[in-house]
Amino acid sequence: MAKKTVAAKKRNVKVDANGQVHVHSSFNNIIISITNSEGQVISWSSAGKMGFRSSKKNTPYAAQMAASDCAKVAYDLGLRKVKVFVKGPGNGRESAIRTIHGAGIEVSEIVDVTPLPHNGCRPPKHRRV
Repeated sequence: MAKKTVAAKKRNVKVDANGQVHVHSSFNNIIISITNSEGQVISWSSAGKMGFRSSKKNTPYAAQMAASDCAKVAYDLGLRKVKVFVKGPGNGRESAIRTIHGAGIEVSEIVDVTPLPHNGCRPPKHRRV
């Protein structure tokens, strides 16, 4: 007997005028998530989702395309003012923020939340040649 598939109920996210933008920028990709003030995702996009492949994903242009796609959806839903949280060392962090501002969403604050090791992992053993 075949099981009936149950369609998942879409979650309704409350969109205020204020929200947050989380920009995760690694060396390989950039992921932009726009959330409401509680942290529920309104819209998201990445360089890979926009069709960029391999090393082109970590370019500022790819970040700009992903940010414009993400910001357009959030602006249509009523988001007007955001606080930006930037994480990671990759390219395109500044261009993503500029694109979000250019889409009509006011950027009130930029916070760098890149994780920093407080001494980190144990280094590898000394190499003997």
